[in-house]
Amino acid sequence: MTSATDPLPHTPTVSADRPPPAPPSAPPDIAPRWSLPALIAILVLAAVLYAWNLSGSSLNSFYSAAVYSGTQSWKAWFFGSLDAGNFMTVDKPPFALMVMGLSCRLFGFGTWQMMAPEIAAALGAIWILHASVKRYFGHAAAAIAALVLALTPITVAIDRDNNPDTILVLLMVGGAALALRSVRTDRLLPLIGSAVCFGLAFNTKMLQGYIALPAVFAVYVFASRLGWKRKVVNLALAAVALAVSSFWWATAVSLVPADDRPYIGGSTDGSAWNLIMGYNGLGRVLGGEGNGAGGGGGGGGGTFAGTAGLGRMFNDVLGGQISWLIPFAFIALVAGLVLRGRAPRTDLTRAALVLWGGWLVLHYLTFAMAEGTMHPYYTTALAPGIAALSGAGGVLLWRAFRSGDARWSWVLPAGLAVTGIWAIVLLRRATGWHTWLWPAVAVVMVLAIVGLFVFRSGNRVRLLAVSAAAAVVASLAGPTAYAASPAFGSSGGGMMGGTNPTAGPSTGGMGGPGGGFGGGRMPGGAQQGGEFPGGGNRQLPGGGELPGGAGELPQGGGAPSGAPDGQSGQQDGMNGEFPGGGANSAAPGGTSGPRRGMAGADSELISYLEKHQDGAEWLIAVSNSQSAGQMILSSGKPVISMFGFTGSDKAMTLAKLKELVHKGELHYIQLGGGMGGGPGGGSNANQELTTWVQKHGTSVKESAYSKTSSTSSTSSSSLYRLDPSDVS
Repeated sequence: MTSATDPLPHTPTVSADRPPPAPPSAPPDIAPRWSLPALIAILVLAAVLYAWNLSGSSLNSFYSAAVYSGTQSWKAWFFGSLDAGNFMTVDKPPFALMVMGLSCRLFGFGTWQMMAPEIAAALGAIWILHASVKRYFGHAAAAIAALVLALTPITVAIDRDNNPDTILVLLMVGGAALALRSVRTDRLLPLIGSAVCFGLAFNTKMLQGYIALPAVFAVYVFASRLGWKRKVVNLALAAVALAVSSFWWATAVSLVPADDRPYIGGSTDGSAWNLIMGYNGLGRVLGGEGNGAGGGGGGGGGTFAGTAGLGRMFNDVLGGQISWLIPFAFIALVAGLVLRGRAPRTDLTRAALVLWGGWLVLHYLTFAMAEGTMHPYYTTALAPGIAALSGAGGVLLWRAFRSGDARWSWVLPAGLAVTGIWAIVLLRRATGWHTWLWPAVAVVMVLAIVGLFVFRSGNRVRLLAVSAAAAVVASLAGPTAYAASPAFGSSGGGMMGGTNPTAGPSTGGMGGPGGGFGGGRMPGGAQQGGEFPGGGNRQLPGGGELPGGAGELPQGGGAPSGAPDGQSGQQDGMNGEFPGGGANSAAPGGTSGPRRGMAGADSELISYLEKHQDGAEWLIAVSNSQSAGQMILSSGKPVISMFGFTGSDKAMTLAKLKELVHKGELHYIQLGGGMGGGPGGGSNANQELTTWVQKHGTSVKESAYSKTSSTSSTSSSSLYRLDPSDVS
């Protein structure tokens, strides 16, 4: 009989000629006294990591501007438009923006108002994973899984940012948990709920929301106790629910005439269907479609996450973000499947292993081999699979270790040894960062493994439990240190204005305390050691390049008003706060706008444009969406992004520009700058537009709006004024 103090049940000793008996498919529902307090403690810890010093973090101005625009226009809210004038959308479907936008409509536009749904989603994912793992593997496995998910470094980094990945993970975890419930209960409703969750995930990041679907389908088909006829009918109904929840937005967009809707950012023809199949579909995996040439050279894949290949998750860029427990998760998966090998087809424990193992394998292969744009924070989608297998597989290995079968006595210690060795490798990559940590991990892990063998026999349950706890501590020490850096490190959030958040120290790739590049020049001139996208020096460590050709810094490139010599350490526009959370508080330099931080636009230029807007609907048209987003946040006015996030969209044509100018809806255009180089960056259409503006527009000298300009300085962009009379 298991001692009441034993944290995990164990199976009796068996003969050496067969594997230990399988544990029951579903552990008893009686919860130990520590289970609920442990879950609450994990949720509190996660909430602190995700919310501490949040107002000092750099959020993604691209999405922040879209959320703000959604508070100004319901049309912008529905389409996910970058600007309230609805010229162009962001390059994602709008579900996550809708959620954040509703929060900001209810409580006012601000950091906390925008991030509250994201933090709630992150905590919800932990709670759902805990509940699902507990059902099939027990309370100890659930607690470990929840803790691993909460402390995954890249998950902490992205949960402090307003990218849509946090809500994506919640929806996918909810879909997986509901699918397992449907298998367990033979009920249709959880299966329909699972399909709806994955459909909403599709409307958060399109095809990425479908990556785990094959594992869900396989588990339902194989493990469900229903007859084949009933399975087919249920799957058909679920497919209908998936299609409706996935394609309602794209269908609604396509029903609106092109002239009455914004251009769909990231597409090549302004349609949502093209975005689904191209830029946010196969383009992410195969490259092209605005995603760069591939992971090997200067394409998107090589730019942000290293060269594509099976080892990508372990490289200098991604290793410290996600890979700490991947080796243990794979070992636990294989061992768990072997242990459950003789179980019936409908065994729920094996079904859960297959689902979470399929989740891990499918996401791993997709992200490792992707030749298109690959940001480190995409890998947060791996975290639930790693967490579930670490908890569930770890408990299965523990039970096998205690069973007395000599063939299984070495598997758990070997998995822990591999985990400890890999943690030491990762920690030693961070030269000069917490140099005491890797020796501590090594000592604690060695003592823990020795303790497992020493205290395995006899009635020394408490000491054995202490050894197991020490192994967990050693396994999580490294990722915990990384995870704490965004909230408690020297930097409050990711660099690049939140577009590439990461956690932990620089490891020779694109890391840094709190995230982003190991070096980069922030908008406004704050030096970080390299260049911002679009800058002159586009080389990154490892030989990658930033998307697009040579270009300039987004929007103006100057320091905020009052910053000496263009230096500001952490620029006001990137790391400031919402003044009281209001939507109309003063921005730097006195510019009226939605946020003092998160913007980064030249306050003198904004003031000049507002003074001379002369009734135009849009304040200015700029080359790319990052520049436009910064100016929207600084001014609170609609700003046109002519060529999208990468500077390659075909949203602005010469005919459309002439129409806007003729109607008096646009007076100012800024040529050059941004990712992709803006007009004249290689496209014949862009070059045509540039030539026409330079010929018919009136050039505005920098001295007209900048007190710091001089005749000897060169401007990183060119501002032109156009009036109806300029259109022939």
